[in-house]
Amino acid sequence: MDEAEKRRTIRDAATIVLLRVRDGKHQVLMGQRGSGAVFMPNKYVFPGGAVDKQDYDIAPARPLGPLDEQRLNHLAPEGIASALAMAAIRELWEETGLMLAQKGDATRDIPADWQGFYDQGLAPRADTLRFFFRAITPPGRTRRFDARFFIADSTFVHGSDDDFSDASDELGHLHWIDLIEAKALDLPFITEVVLSEVIAITNDPDAPRKTPFFHHDDERSHFTLF
Repeated sequence: MDEAEKRRTIRDAATIVLLRVRDGKHQVLMGQRGSGAVFMPNKYVFPGGAVDKQDYDIAPARPLGPLDEQRLNHLAPEGIASALAMAAIRELWEETGLMLAQKGDATRDIPADWQGFYDQGLAPRADTLRFFFRAITPPGRTRRFDARFFIADSTFVHGSDDDFSDASDELGHLHWIDLIEAKALDLPFITEVVLSEVIAITNDPDAPRKTPFFHHDDERSHFTLF
């Protein structure tokens, strides 16, 4: 695949905004991409990445909520909702070492990407995720993703949410930061937009909301709700 073809290809992706409360204030988990990264070098981001084929083969211990599933399937390939949730949980585990999981045994053969997860006697929990934002990378970027963003509470992490000892080296400077202070970091544009949405949600968590969708055509950007 040449570079022009890569730029035209849009991959499904999932991202987790992991939150916790300390001293009455919300904190968010973020890390910094390396200076040599092809996509968003040096920027602070949430854990996340592209959906793998193996994510379709994982059945969570507890499924997504019906509203989240319905909205994830909107303008998307049929059956993608659970795979997106599994991708989000897998990327969080790979990039930070944190696992949104409960005790559980594998009931069938486990794909290689997930073997280490189940080797610990754990199974992923999709019900810990809340889908709240969708964005497609603008045309002309080195990589393009159709990214779905999830909020999750760190109380569902198995073990300590400060233990990053099993994290990969994909994200540096992993740390919890005050949700408001995070806006002062070197962020991609879409991460700034997502953070504003997260702040609004934490200020009024029970308010009914539609899901923002940031996307593009050949001439302009669109910000719609569904």
